[in-house]
Order: sequence, then structure tokens, then C-alpha cells
Amino acid sequence: MIGCIIQARIGSTRLPGKILKKVDKDIPSLQYTINQLKFSKNIDKIVIATTDLAEDDVIETFVKKQNLDCFRGNAENVLDRYYQCAKKFRFDGIVRITADCPLIDPFITDQVIQVFIDSGCDYVPNVFPRTFPDGLETEVIRFSSLEIAWKNAKLPSEKEHVTSYFKNNKEKFRIKNVENDVNLSDLRWTLDYEEDLQLIREIIKKIKKKPIQMKDILELFAREPNLLQINKNHAPNEGYQKSLEKDKKFLDKK
Repeated sequence: MIGCIIQARIGSTRLPGKILKKVDKDIPSLQYTINQLKFSKNIDKIVIATTDLAEDDVIETFVKKQNLDCFRGNAENVLDRYYQCAKKFRFDGIVRITADCPLIDPFITDQVIQVFIDSGCDYVPNVFPRTFPDGLETEVIRFSSLEIAWKNAKLPSEKEHVTSYFKNNKEKFRIKNVENDVNLSDLRWTLDYEEDLQLIREIIKKIKKKPIQMKDILELFAREPNLLQINKNHAPNEGYQKSLEKDKKFLDKK
């Protein structure tokens, strides 16, 4: 079974409560992510994996109203949360999506999943290296390989970002990265800052079709390039860089 686990938490230092902020009338960002992924043909089940912190009770309540399963686990060790969730639901392949991607393209996600199915690889991402815009991140992991990472991960970044162990130990796994025809890694429509929220709302307001695909957004940007100015001051992977700083402190202590 191919299970999509969407990691979600209410706490965010850059934009608190971002995943429940409205992006389209009364639709919060998390629901938009779910709605987009429901168009996927290769996902058998969607589960929202949040933390066991009291502040995330609101996420569990919201998810149950969507008639979806909610798994609660470790707040800091997201790798453990994914492993325990995948184990509970007996997923053979795990699709990792983060809840700050309301404009995830389900057909690009399906493309990555199909490569995973056809190749027999252990880990198939589209971010190693990134050639798609920030906000379309899809990673597919074989359960047995996730278990290896769970047992052996030591660095803070490996536990916080789930798949860092694969990138740090690529010689141990069969890995195939899915790349876009053109490198668009400088573009971003993920949700980290207030400016990102403004851009996402503009995109959704101007594109009426469902699901919204990457090609639709690129066509919109071609017609209205001024939209790119809304969140131009924020670079991709800022959160990951902070995790690497934690790794340095961890290694210094060792």
C-alpha cells in the first residue's frame, strides 16, 4: 500500500498557525493540500501526522472533520513520527509531503510515485537535487529503508527532516531523483512567511481550475511577472539550514 503521510504542526516560528490560515475563502492551507492530493491516482491512503503536543489538538479535530486518519507522535523527532505512523498503517511505500505545500501538484507527486514503483528503488525524491519550485516537494520511501534510517539516524537534522539520513548515506540505498526538464528551483510557492501567504492567495484567486498544477502557475507568472515580487526576499531551505547549525552544535558536544 502506498500511503501519503502529511506532516503538520500548528507551531511555526516564521508564521505561527500557518497551516490553518485561510488560502481560499474559508479553506485553510492544510485542507487545500489535502484537496490537491485527492487528485492523485497513485496514493492509496492519506494520513495527517501531527505532534503529541496539546497545541496540536486543533489539528486532530480538524482532520477528523475531514474524515481522515490522524496520527500523533514525537514533536521533535519527525523521523520517528513517520516511522511509527507508517508501521501502524502498514504502508509499503511512504509518500512524504509537508503541510506547508497547499499548491502541491498531484500529478508531479504521481510521477515521483510511479518512478518509485517502476524502479524498485529505496528512496525516490524530487529534491535531491531540487529542480522543481519550492512547494512541490515529494519524497517516496520504502518502509524497510525508512526503518533503517529510524534505527541509525543520529544527527538532529536526520531526525527533524526525515530523509536527511538517506542523503548522508546515499551509498547504502538505491536512490533515483526525479528532475524537471528546466531548473525552476529559484521559484517558491511554499508557505513559510506572510508574503508566501499573500502569493498563494493571489494564485488561487486567479486560477479557477482544480487541481492547480505547476504549469498553470508558470503560465500565470508569465502573464503577471509582478507576482514574483511578492515573496522574492525569501530563499528556499532556510529551515534546513537552521537544522544544520544544530548538527554542528551536536557534533561539537560529541
